[in-house]
Amino acid sequence: MSVHDLVRLLPDPAVLRARCRAVALLDTLVSVYEPMHGFAVDWRPGVDLASMDNGSGDQYAVVFDPAGVFLYGFDHESDATPWREEPRAHWPGLLDGLPAALAPYPQAPEFQFDGFFDATVCAWREAGATRWECGPVAFAPGETDGADRLFDLLADGSPEAWVAFAEDYYERPCDRDAVAALLAGVPLDRRTVAALSATADFAAVAARARAMGHPVQDEPAP
Repeated sequence: MSVHDLVRLLPDPAVLRARCRAVALLDTLVSVYEPMHGFAVDWRPGVDLASMDNGSGDQYAVVFDPAGVFLYGFDHESDATPWREEPRAHWPGLLDGLPAALAPYPQAPEFQFDGFFDATVCAWREAGATRWECGPVAFAPGETDGADRLFDLLADGSPEAWVAFAEDYYERPCDRDAVAALLAGVPLDRRTVAALSATADFAAVAARARAMGHPVQDEPAP
């Protein structure tokens, strides 16, 4: 899968935002390490940010701006890495056609490494648009930009995809029904937390969920 496949698979922005939030919340529950997925409400005023950093050189960010959504990823092993030459250079066409309203994001300090925007995948969708777009990048047979490795969970969105990821990456079983509930936006409750982690503190998880904008089941007053 390249970015050309990715833009056909990504859901509408509202669905993608909810999916990113759920993935980040799930990660806080099942991760035995520092969670690799994050979701920040009001990262900038009125702008939310979903992110992933696997600690091994791969990362992505999805910016939810009122003007639209900007998505980028960096797969350090892909053919499209800017590090394939010196000085670093983007894969031809990577950012061509990026709308002016979203154009400042590749220059955001948070997305710079040593003064350069390290990216192998970029896609966007302006507010009011009916489809996702990407630049006119081209790949020879066998070449990759890493879109499949970076965005498979967001493109798929199924409980099965998350369970397969968690059981492979964290090497632990993962309750499919609890995963499905959070991906569907069901309010977080004690049963769901316990199904995903026997040691998680519900109050702490609930606080993180509220900070991400995920609903939490109100508990009866004592």
